[in-house]
Amino acid sequence: MPNIPVISFVAYSGTGKTTLIEKLVAELKARGLRVAVIKHDAHDFDVDKSGKDTWRFTQAGADVVAIVNATHAAVMENRPVTFEDLVAKITDVDIIITEGWKTGDVPKIALRRAATGNGFPEDLTNVVAFISDTPVESELPRFDFTDVSEIADFICRN
Repeated sequence: MPNIPVISFVAYSGTGKTTLIEKLVAELKARGLRVAVIKHDAHDFDVDKSGKDTWRFTQAGADVVAIVNATHAAVMENRPVTFEDLVAKITDVDIIITEGWKTGDVPKIALRRAATGNGFPEDLTNVVAFISDTPVESELPRFDFTDVSEIADFICRN
């Protein structure tokens, strides 16, 4: 993996990971950082539109399909890609934030929201902090969901 710091936000669905990361990205961008986000999806997803050229290339069997214009580019890998390979492809950013990668050897911030009825994800390794709307029995830092600036400070220090 490149020397770009990676931090993963992990929690059960409905905890607020996406909303928190959205606010955190805005905070980090306001500080002048270049940010990448990788979303892990445990379900099947499709980013292409049925009938469009790129979809047709995929249907024809292309292993990789890319589409580019003057302001955006997207590469669709129609094959398994490891976390490490995906991270290695990202360049020219200051930090990579991932959502949902509970396994792997990257620092993790675990989230818990009382209203969901769920605790923290089990069997986590490399947890460096917690975000929770209830107390946490740990010596690790704990933040509230509204502490976006403090979470950004923590990430930038570590």
